[in-house]
Amino acid sequence: MITPGTAVRRASAAGLVLAAGLTTGLVTAPAAPAATPASADAAPAAGLGRYYQQRPHWHGCTQNADDETGRALDAAGARCADVTVPLDYSKPRGRAITVAISRLKATDTRHRIGSLLINPGGPGGPALGTGLLVRPMMKETGARYDLIGMDPRFTGRSTPLDCGLTSGPGLLSAGPDRAGFDRQTARAKDVAQRCRTTNGPLLPHVTTRNTARDIDVVRSVLGERKISYLGFSYGTYLGTAYTQMFPKRYDRVVLDSALDPDRYNPRLLKGADAENEKAYDDWADWTAARDATYGLGRTRQQVRATLDGVIAASTREPLTVGTAPDVFRLDNSQVPALLFTELADETEPARASLAEHMALLARAAEGRPTTLPPAFAALMRSVFTPAGSPVASAQTAILCGDVAAPRDPETYWRDIESGRAAHPLFAPLTESITPCAFWDRPREAPVRVSHDTRALIVASTGDPRVPYTNSVALHDRLPSSRLLTLNGANQHVNYGAYGNACIDSTVNSYLATGRLPARDRTCAK
Repeated sequence: MITPGTAVRRASAAGLVLAAGLTTGLVTAPAAPAATPASADAAPAAGLGRYYQQRPHWHGCTQNADDETGRALDAAGARCADVTVPLDYSKPRGRAITVAISRLKATDTRHRIGSLLINPGGPGGPALGTGLLVRPMMKETGARYDLIGMDPRFTGRSTPLDCGLTSGPGLLSAGPDRAGFDRQTARAKDVAQRCRTTNGPLLPHVTTRNTARDIDVVRSVLGERKISYLGFSYGTYLGTAYTQMFPKRYDRVVLDSALDPDRYNPRLLKGADAENEKAYDDWADWTAARDATYGLGRTRQQVRATLDGVIAASTREPLTVGTAPDVFRLDNSQVPALLFTELADETEPARASLAEHMALLARAAEGRPTTLPPAFAALMRSVFTPAGSPVASAQTAILCGDVAAPRDPETYWRDIESGRAAHPLFAPLTESITPCAFWDRPREAPVRVSHDTRALIVASTGDPRVPYTNSVALHDRLPSSRLLTLNGANQHVNYGAYGNACIDSTVNSYLATGRLPARDRTCAK
């Protein structure tokens, strides 16, 4: 899993982004037609006019008493709408689905630039509330944009996709032996079969290419000739897809923690072990310096040895953590996954949170009772229980629907064994099998770069989720782009999340003026 940005993850824990409730049912016709498209070069393909010309029905965003996202959007003055799009763009008169959007309108209307659509990554992450998070990042520039949150097809409040899975998104470790790998293989096969059984007709259409097509419908519905785009993590691949598929219909593009389209595939984390080892070592050093607080060890080696012991204990018998109603039994496939999940952010609050959580697991490994902080309990519910099934279903369907994966389980086992000597903790996780090994092959070819794009690409040199070489490669494929580098940080997602003034001011200047830096730029950590 390529996780959402730091700010988005924090907001998710607070209930800002994870929308409460899903739209139900599939609609069969778009809304009433409006005027012609904004310009001739933005005209829709044959048969899609009724989608491009629909009028949005703006309404309040709150769905029910538990809907924190909707209440926050309404309090900020945002409005929401459901945009109708075809399930299959090659059959525009066939089945239709809805895509949920929000709009936080520009307040500096005199200097309004246009609409900025935001995607926080995932894949499969709902994005309806992202405007609330991004506007403060943008400083005064935020007032000049209509900020658009869009739940991609089959996520959040858009037409739902739920395979009825027993757990949420993310990779689990294959553990120390073949038996653990065989369990993960059986799990992956079960996920694929559940999705095929419950949502078979939808799966071929859950793709990044189709989400990019949906964005272009949204652009037209908003009345924009061109739309600007801000994407984080997987959202950079979606943004690249949009610029390649609709090269005349975008304005300003920011791609933070970018994926190289030529390397994009269901095994997104393959090859990131070295970056994760570095992030782990640096966090262990930080934690060792605070042994009086966390009790995990006074040196890097002691901290890592403590957590090796926790994983060993979970191998002998699952750890019991929490108190009713939030009690979890964590085995040696899940404990490494928790550690891995939280290593993507090296800010002080994130490091402290990870140390607190690992100290809690260390107490559980000793058989001591534990009480879970609410955010940690929410994280484990979303990852290890059926509550995470909708996000996991969409994420899996997108990854598997975009690019074919190796089908022979032995390919994955060989990769695990090959990487285990140097990376015994991470290789069984990053190299492990996924449901895509048992998925039907994609109907469309992957996105490839064939058009230059004047984009601002933002990356840190130690990104544990998307290695820095991905951003360098994308920059090389887009000669008119600029690469903005955060040097020395083990950080996944930088703009507005890491607190680096050089990064934030450069992005905001570009969004305000439309002028890229004269040359590539490196910011100090």
